[in-house]
Amino acid sequence: MAREFTRIDRLGDQVRRELSQLIQRELKDPRIGMVSVTAVVVSRDMGHARVYFSVLDEAEAEATCKVLQNAAGFLRHNLMKQIKIRVMPQLRFYYDNSTSRGSELSALIDSALAEDRLHPGAED
Repeated sequence: MAREFTRIDRLGDQVRRELSQLIQRELKDPRIGMVSVTAVVVSRDMGHARVYFSVLDEAEAEATCKVLQNAAGFLRHNLMKQIKIRVMPQLRFYYDNSTSRGSELSALIDSALAEDRLHPGAED
C-alpha cells in the first residue's frame, strides 16, 4: 500500500503555510494587497516550486505576480530560515483563477436552473 502523502507533498504544504505568513508579515511592498497562497506544487527533484496565489481584486493579479516574482529571492531566503532543508526550491508564482472561474460556473448553473423553471414542460 502506497503512502498517502509523499515527502514532496508535505514540503509543498509546509511551504504554502510558511509562505502565506511571510507574504502577510514580512513583505512590505504597498502594491501587495490581500494575497492568499492557494497551493504549492514542488517538482520531484525539489528544485522548483510552483506557487499558486489568488488576490481579492482580479485587476491586481498581474502586478501582484510581478511583485512576488521580484521578491522570490527574499521569500526563499526567509523560507530557508523557517524550514530546515538542504536545498530550498526556486519559487515561481502563478495567479490561480480557479475561484473566479468557479463563481462564473456557479452563475451559469444558476441561470440554467432559472431558465428551466421558466419552461417546466420542455424536458427531453
